[in-house]
Amino acid sequence: MRILWTLPYLPWPTTSGGKTRQYHLLRNLAARGHRITLLVLSKTPVTQEVRNALEPFLEQLIVFPRRSLRSPRTLLAVLASPQPMLASINGLDPQLSGYFDQLLSTHWDMVQVEHSYGFQPFERVLRKHQQPFVLTEHNIESALGAASYDRLPGWMKPFTLWDQWRYRRWEKRVFAQATQLVAVTEADAQQMKVLFNRDAPVVVNGVDCQHYASVKPDFSSQRLLFIGNYEYSPNLDAVQWALDEVMPKVWAINPQVRLAVCGFALPAQWRERWPDPRVEFQGFVPDLRALQEQTAVFFAPLRQGGGSKLKVLEAMAAGLPVVTTDQGVSGLAVTNGQHYLGSETTEGLARLLTDAVADPERLQDLSDNARRYVRSHHDWAVAAAQLEAVYARIVQPMENKTLCA
Repeated sequence: MRILWTLPYLPWPTTSGGKTRQYHLLRNLAARGHRITLLVLSKTPVTQEVRNALEPFLEQLIVFPRRSLRSPRTLLAVLASPQPMLASINGLDPQLSGYFDQLLSTHWDMVQVEHSYGFQPFERVLRKHQQPFVLTEHNIESALGAASYDRLPGWMKPFTLWDQWRYRRWEKRVFAQATQLVAVTEADAQQMKVLFNRDAPVVVNGVDCQHYASVKPDFSSQRLLFIGNYEYSPNLDAVQWALDEVMPKVWAINPQVRLAVCGFALPAQWRERWPDPRVEFQGFVPDLRALQEQTAVFFAPLRQGGGSKLKVLEAMAAGLPVVTTDQGVSGLAVTNGQHYLGSETTEGLARLLTDAVADPERLQDLSDNARRYVRSHHDWAVAAAQLEAVYARIVQPMENKTLCA
């Protein structure tokens, strides 16, 4: 198929779950013979490194720069527009809309739009050309609440409630226009049916199982690992909960346990806030495998967010036993005690961690079970096949209609 794919960010480097998903889906679909043009509205410039990573499997990479958040147009839209804050920040770009109009003057077998908040520049053009399109929604943004607005001060609570209301109206409007709506988890698909009366097949989040197959964790290391993108507030909350509450209880039982905190946009002030030498702040690590081999447990104390967590899937693919919350395994068909260890309380997580690092045989069982699960359910090849099936259900009736005409 000839596919036009739109994104509100560059999918390289893979510093977040969303970017990782986009990169691997694009790469896997291209490997299956599809010809993909990627159209991006990006807040970061496209470097030669980015082009070297993406262009080998794309027919064309087209990047438009996003306006500054301080742009008067953006600030006015955020405050006064009928569309929600995220859609205003990632929209209202006449140049992008005009270029998209030119692109749709030629035939595309499929147009793939990612995220409702990136839809605004394409809405009028899609309607003008009567172009069928697939919209993949990674989260129901209006329901995320704290995950979207945690960085805003408390006095802006009325604004956040109003913006959630705006986003629910926006979702209803955008979802109604999609030829096919796609969800990332079964829970989101069910909620889309209830809230918007739209059926949404699931294209799962995945992991490159072959990439992590050779990793052999060190179950005797007493080292924990957490990875996140710290531009996303649920990851900030997870680290703060871990270091303020959970780890002190762990150290009271076993003072030898260490925690490595890695990921993109690591706040510089954390090293001063938590100077304990048992906490290792490592920032962004491009290739995690060496670090995973020096780790006993992946610890994900997540209390907010949505979708399924790529960081957890990657840990499981690497054979790292996971200790987490219900939120950490949301969207995954896994069983507590079989594929991971879970608790919702500070005391429960601390006890699970101390028991786990003292029992390498138990960690090996969890490792084996989790690896089998991700290989069969969440390899990126599985996700790409699911998306291909969605495309086929749309394209086949269109082709039959053309033949009949």
